[in-house]
Amino acid sequence: MQSLSLRQTSISKGLNYLTIMAPRNLWHMRSNFLFGSSCWMTRFSAEIIFKSVSFRLFGVKCRNAGSEPSENEDLLNNLLTMGVDVDMARKRQPGVFHRMITNEQDLKTFLLSKGASKEVIASIISRYPRAITRTPENLSERWDLWRKIVTSDLEIVNILERSPESFFRSNNNLNLENNIKFLYSVGLTRKCLCRLLTNAPRTFSNSLDLNKQMVNFLQATCLSLGHNDPTDFVRKIILKNPFILIQSTKRVKTNIEFLQSTFNLNGEELLILICGPGAEILDLSNDYARRSYTNIKKKLFSLECTEEEVQKFVLSYPDVIFLAEKKFNDKIDCLIEENVSISQIIENPRVLDSSISTLKSRIRELVNVGCNLSTLNITLLSWSKKRYEAKLKKLSRLA
Repeated sequence: MQSLSLRQTSISKGLNYLTIMAPRNLWHMRSNFLFGSSCWMTRFSAEIIFKSVSFRLFGVKCRNAGSEPSENEDLLNNLLTMGVDVDMARKRQPGVFHRMITNEQDLKTFLLSKGASKEVIASIISRYPRAITRTPENLSERWDLWRKIVTSDLEIVNILERSPESFFRSNNNLNLENNIKFLYSVGLTRKCLCRLLTNAPRTFSNSLDLNKQMVNFLQATCLSLGHNDPTDFVRKIILKNPFILIQSTKRVKTNIEFLQSTFNLNGEELLILICGPGAEILDLSNDYARRSYTNIKKKLFSLECTEEEVQKFVLSYPDVIFLAEKKFNDKIDCLIEENVSISQIIENPRVLDSSISTLKSRIRELVNVGCNLSTLNITLLSWSKKRYEAKLKKLSRLA
């Protein structure tokens, strides 16, 4: 039998057109009666797929050329009645408003049954409108899978309130279930999985193969550095950096090599660094990490620091690599201008956690109560507001 091949043909008439599909060798005539113009004949030879209709037989598309598809008015009214911020939702995922079938009422009923308030539900839909496309069956199945990690419905509601995307971004429940089973199988605890679900939910949207690749890479890295407990290593590094599983193995490998070669670390020293304060550096673009470290060296060398002091500074506070070049330089300059010595900064690098405005205002307050910055433990410049104010009151009384 001769195979059939279909093609799309659009027939213009004013601002409307006809879209049809027909087999090869079929001759088609447009009649004066239907379209008010002369007859025509054409031959079709390629397969077509309708772009604007949900069925695939024969269809007519009649909206004006160049116009946007109309929004679902019933959906719009439902969302407004529910208290949804429609303007926010429209900006975030406008395509949802053109769907003819949505499940906003089912979603509302489901979340109410789990303890969510109407205000929380409205907020969830406002920030992640695609949530209303999930079926009740899919929601129920996904919720049950989350409960294998999270201890209560209310805790899940709280996660959804903070990050609705974490729950609704994917509807592939089989992939979620497989990832949960795999991560439990490699020794991650329920607490660790809960941290992943809360902070890096994309971990569970990854394909199972991607998560396996990263875990296998981390286990191999652990063994190559002389540690004989890869399960413990993986657990520690994920607890310190919950985003590690959504990075590429190439990026993580390059950053590990950068840390080892830059600071001349042996296997044990490198393990301590990447399982501890240096874990988050593994997320960085390697180019950024190298540029940042080069700038730190340049700035500290200009203040007569030695290579050893620079390395001590960065290893005691690896987060400094995350600071943009200008921000790092400006904070160092601010402290130096206020008579804080570079040796004090080297010994107390966390002082750079504070903004420049906070540093300046606190230095003025400390000077006003008679503190000598050259002999002061400057770590209090980076303390929490409550702790700092308590210390300032105590210093004021002693003045």
